[in-house]
Amino acid sequence: MYYNDNITTIKGIGDKTAKLFSKLQLTRAGDLLDYYPRTYSTFPEPIDTITDDKVTDGVAIAARIRSQVYNRHTPRMDVTTTKVEVQGIPVELVWFRMPYIRSQLEPGKVLIFYGALKKESKGYKMEQPTVYTPEQYGALLSSLQPVYHLTKGLSNNTVKKSVRAVLDEVLYEDYIPCTYLDKHELTGLKEAYEQVHFPESFDELTVARRRLVYDEFFDFLMRVQLEKSKEAIIENHLSIGNRNYYDKVRWSLPFQLTQGQSECLEAMEEDLLKSYASQRLVQGDVGSGKTIVAFLMMLRFLENGYQAAIMAPTEVLATQHYETFISYCRDYDLPFSVYLLTGSMKAAEKRQVYARIASDEPCFVIGTHALIQQKVEFCNLGIVVTDEQHRFGVKQRLQLSTKGDAPYVVVMSATPIPRTLAMILYGDMKISTIRSAPKNRLPIKNAVLDAKERMKAYKFIGKEIQASHQAYIICPLVEASEKTEAENVTEYAGKVQQLFGDHAVVGCLHGRMTPQEKNDIMTRFANNEIQILVSTTVVEVGVNVPNATVMMIENANRFGLAQLHQLRGRVGRGSDQSYCMFIRDGSDKDAKRLEILNKSNDGFEIAAEDLKLRGPGDFYGIRQSGEMNFQIADIYQDADVLSMVSEDVNEILSIDPELSSDDGKEILRHLRQKEHQIYDNL
Repeated sequence: MYYNDNITTIKGIGDKTAKLFSKLQLTRAGDLLDYYPRTYSTFPEPIDTITDDKVTDGVAIAARIRSQVYNRHTPRMDVTTTKVEVQGIPVELVWFRMPYIRSQLEPGKVLIFYGALKKESKGYKMEQPTVYTPEQYGALLSSLQPVYHLTKGLSNNTVKKSVRAVLDEVLYEDYIPCTYLDKHELTGLKEAYEQVHFPESFDELTVARRRLVYDEFFDFLMRVQLEKSKEAIIENHLSIGNRNYYDKVRWSLPFQLTQGQSECLEAMEEDLLKSYASQRLVQGDVGSGKTIVAFLMMLRFLENGYQAAIMAPTEVLATQHYETFISYCRDYDLPFSVYLLTGSMKAAEKRQVYARIASDEPCFVIGTHALIQQKVEFCNLGIVVTDEQHRFGVKQRLQLSTKGDAPYVVVMSATPIPRTLAMILYGDMKISTIRSAPKNRLPIKNAVLDAKERMKAYKFIGKEIQASHQAYIICPLVEASEKTEAENVTEYAGKVQQLFGDHAVVGCLHGRMTPQEKNDIMTRFANNEIQILVSTTVVEVGVNVPNATVMMIENANRFGLAQLHQLRGRVGRGSDQSYCMFIRDGSDKDAKRLEILNKSNDGFEIAAEDLKLRGPGDFYGIRQSGEMNFQIADIYQDADVLSMVSEDVNEILSIDPELSSDDGKEILRHLRQKEHQIYDNL
């Protein structure tokens, strides 16, 4: 079996199961190797007594089969039942559609039964328990069991079996030159995959993860450097001498630009005075005012005869930018058109926009990935801005810049990245940082609450609604239930609506909605037709509803600090006092991390503190932080590996810039093999 073989070549995966895997973007055998567990579980010691407080999922009981085993045939299914006792307390065991289980249930034999223990009117019951011998279960007690992200209809056991089959059958080829594996004492690729999916110990998992983190950074930086090597130093032909409209808007704003915003605009102007084309990364914390900076610089280009484009990662954010730019042009009497281009627009609407931007009209063009489609042809594109740039791939950003003749490239990010790491990730790109928030913004007040205090949070939300404000409730997907994201958030929204009754309209937003459905919900929320928006993290990027003054985040310990900070940035965007409540699940594990958020609203400070708290064994890092779209690597936690890989990639390319040696060819083969992998679009 080879990495690129269709997933149906794996034993036990037919067309039906393959469709379920495809929902997770897993279509090739090798994709399963890179589908890392989201966490790990351990098996509990068998309980010696049964009490009501032990009625839960994941219970193990040791018992001797004493009663007869029955197989009952019905038109719908076979049902197998028997009874066991734990310290004299009877427990009924039931299996559906598993008549073969009877052969394992020999009378007089002591077995371990693992599953969900329930209490019913007639006593205790376990349905579909897994059966182990004491020896088999003893071996499991000392191991870490992988737990994967799932979709409805796909069980964790199916993923485990499929991954196991790939690990046993796929042909591995280690592509990192031995020199570097030896130098950094990195384990082999086969061993790393084996030990990250089925680790026998925490130490083994840590070693495996380090190797896979190295590989992920290596792939990313090698691709970036190879793309850069194709770029020649390009002469800067842009001229932006006229600034009448720019000055008119800048000095008529109802607020004063912060020092960071002013310095950023000055740095951009200096870029454009240089003889060669350049690019700039604008880092700004949530709510720091990056959008007005982008608008002003784009306006400068328009009044000098150029077109300006800004690409956003979601239709919600693109539409929001469109409406903001329209209002600026109206409020300041600017003679420029603003066009919106998104994937969900009708074909006729798209054709109209294509025709307008293909003319020589200076205009603002705002869109999503639709901007980089082949049919889109600009006439005189002078500046391209990529908003929330970490949501786009290197190739996507390059595609937009190639729509013009060496336009000025600006990428904006609300992800606070330390300068040293940013220089590695973005190479020669110049960096501006906007740290301070606009003066009219009040600091958000935070609170960390236990789950039992949830009603207190609901009452506080009710008070804000009575004061004509609005609220977000962030509801994460509960993986263990195997519900879809849509079911989970919809069900939660229904409960919230029931709780608030006629006092508030509750809306629901999740990733399974169509772009049009998301836009409709966000428009209604922005217009205060919805007072409480129950949502997944789809609201994380850029949404601006100044009237929303309170956010409640369920299971806050499931998220990383950076992502929580991004989410929190959806409130505090108006002049009213705003609040954020972090609900934790009762575990003390993440108390320190949440306390950092409780005390600070500074994204850069939070990132630095988060880095201090994380250790080399925090293998949940990227699952929590969501930074840069890496699968397993984390730019903060793994900063040392990132620096190490940067040196290695630069050394390899300095010796073999064309990758024409045997080692180089192997690296190129690997990069081509991973071409369609999930994290290729970094």
